[in-house]
Amino acid sequence: MADIKLNDGDRCLDIADTPAPTSEEPHVNTTTEKMKKKRVASVDIFRGFTVALMILVDDAGGEWPMIAHAPWNGCNLADFVMPFFLFIVGMSIALALKRIRDRCIATKKVLLRTLKLIFWGLLLQGGFSHAPDKLSYGVDMKNIRWCGILQRIALAYFVVGLLEIATQRTHAEELPPGCLSIYKLYIWHWILGACVIIVYLAVIYGTYVPNWQFTVHNTDSADYGKILTVACDVRGKLDPPCNAVGYIDRQVLGINHMYPHPAWKRSKACTKRSPYEGPFKKDAPSYCSAPFEPEGVLSSISAILSTTIGVHLGHVLIHMKGHSSRLRHWIMMGLGLVVLGIVLHFTDAIPLNKQLYTFSYVCVTSGAAALVFSFFYIMVDIWTLRYLFLPLEWIGKNAMLVYVMAAEGIFAGFVNGWYYDNPHNTLIYWIQKHIFFGVWHSRRVGILLYVIFAEIMFWVIISGILDWLGIYWKL
Repeated sequence: MADIKLNDGDRCLDIADTPAPTSEEPHVNTTTEKMKKKRVASVDIFRGFTVALMILVDDAGGEWPMIAHAPWNGCNLADFVMPFFLFIVGMSIALALKRIRDRCIATKKVLLRTLKLIFWGLLLQGGFSHAPDKLSYGVDMKNIRWCGILQRIALAYFVVGLLEIATQRTHAEELPPGCLSIYKLYIWHWILGACVIIVYLAVIYGTYVPNWQFTVHNTDSADYGKILTVACDVRGKLDPPCNAVGYIDRQVLGINHMYPHPAWKRSKACTKRSPYEGPFKKDAPSYCSAPFEPEGVLSSISAILSTTIGVHLGHVLIHMKGHSSRLRHWIMMGLGLVVLGIVLHFTDAIPLNKQLYTFSYVCVTSGAAALVFSFFYIMVDIWTLRYLFLPLEWIGKNAMLVYVMAAEGIFAGFVNGWYYDNPHNTLIYWIQKHIFFGVWHSRRVGILLYVIFAEIMFWVIISGILDWLGIYWKL
């Protein structure tokens, strides 16, 4: 289970502790005592920014589809959240595992945290909790969702973490001369990245996808209970119904264990209200009613790349001296990845697609993560404007708590459990209607302001109080 930490020396960073040295002292020969006391504030701030962004896009995306997940190809604001999580997990791995010299202890730490992530992932997204909209708990095991955000993080953390531990003793403490020395020093990480790319591309373009069937379980659908057929009989397609990602998930996970509300339901092929949700067209293709797992098996293997790139930026922070050398490396790499991903997308070579976690998507989102982290590093660790980002830092230090309570709707579900006369007559509904919708006379604007001021700011205050008390919830 999760642990509550009360001491300042070992603060929670949720996925991986990051007691790394600050600014000009990030060398591996720094004493353990110093490493325990010092932290890179921009790491916490980036994590807090990602959690806040997740709350925003999840809770306001329904009214503002331009920030919600793209229905299929493309990249909206919500599509940056998952790669940003994986990126900062990678940085945390590089910084945290450097101080654990005993391989057995480090391996046990990685294994235990991986199991905790999987447990919480199943509990929160497997179907047990139906907060905040439905005041119910439990799941039919025939329909439990095996995959999810935390399970994907667990896989990436496990693979990259074990590689970091296995190769730790082969790394020199001082970075050899040469512009490519940082890559040579961690050559096994890049071999892993290359293997991931090769396997992913070979499978996604080489797998034959046959015709398939599914039963419509949506009780609001006119086709409820019917068995529909999706015609494929193709190889190497990246369209919604006939890609290898979905095919492998149907074979490995089972179609009843996949996410029943994929973003493609908002596509132009499915609904006239696209990019909003709405009733399906009369001539909508059959796959519109089918489930699809956005955190599935093959796409999660591709997602390991995002964590590998994050680990690399952590290695740069550890080995390179001076702000300018680090920033030069991060920014050049970030820009290069973004440009490569955009070129692949607009030349129709490999489209940007979060659902498939394509290589171009990895490039754009990981490059963007490097650039955003560089911005925070400049503002906080160079210009010492840390106080401007304290709200994000507070959330970042208690990221797991805010993720569970806010992003997964557990706290809102608890509040909604207390109603007067009618289950829809709750405190949250009253606040939305009378303070936000009524004042602005707009549901869209009201929802956006409610999420910012009544959700995110609320958890900023809670996280700030917990930070002041020295309480941190970690896995």
